[in-house]
Amino acid sequence: MTVPGGPRHTDAELAAIIAEGAGQLLLGVGHGELLDRRQLGDLGDALAQAWISRVLRRQRPADAVLSEEADDDLTRLDRERVWIIDPLDGTSEFSRGTTHWAVHVALTIGGIPDASAVSLPAQGQVYRSDEVPQVGGELTGRIAVSRYGHSYPSAAVADRLQLQAVHIGSAGAKAMAVVRGDVDAYVHSGGQYEWDNCAPVGVALAAGLHCSRLNGDEIVYNNPQPYLPDFVICRREIADDLLDALRSPW
Repeated sequence: MTVPGGPRHTDAELAAIIAEGAGQLLLGVGHGELLDRRQLGDLGDALAQAWISRVLRRQRPADAVLSEEADDDLTRLDRERVWIIDPLDGTSEFSRGTTHWAVHVALTIGGIPDASAVSLPAQGQVYRSDEVPQVGGELTGRIAVSRYGHSYPSAAVADRLQLQAVHIGSAGAKAMAVVRGDVDAYVHSGGQYEWDNCAPVGVALAAGLHCSRLNGDEIVYNNPQPYLPDFVICRREIADDLLDALRSPW
């Protein structure tokens, strides 16, 4: 809820508004197919970053920000409230004209996602942690993987749990496929940064999904080195079996 005399929007509302607004800007960048792929990607990254940065400076001036497209200001390590942003997740997918790219916006408090939103602009979808429904229903028997195929850990999980691979582009698009209930799991081991998965993990946790490192440890953000090499998002019904498969793939 909003506080009289305080910010106009709650943190969750602001995250969703920013994710959707940046997505609309990015859709406009590709209008008319007037730019080549490299120009599309470079301009998309820069434009979304500039807009998000300006909005957060106005709406949450006391908060710190960690973003893929900005210099890392390490004063964030002394802040409780840190926004972790990926202005354009899946730049190559965006440049190629696919629908599998996203905008990630998350507020962490004490290193834990508190208000998160993931926009899939080309699909007309925004997922927000304060409104996302709990994932339920029948398991699909499917796992989201890169368009290039399985990693070793995801292949081990798919083999042990008999999951069919579904090829999806960006990290945000894969994670939201689990949130929608289209797939049961997304296992990543190829190395990412905090902005690649903070907002997706925040939305997934709000949807009642299991999220952890591959060894089962809790995912904590706003670290001095924001490199996060691995994580898993999956249905809680299969979490124990999935983590066991990762510990003993054979």
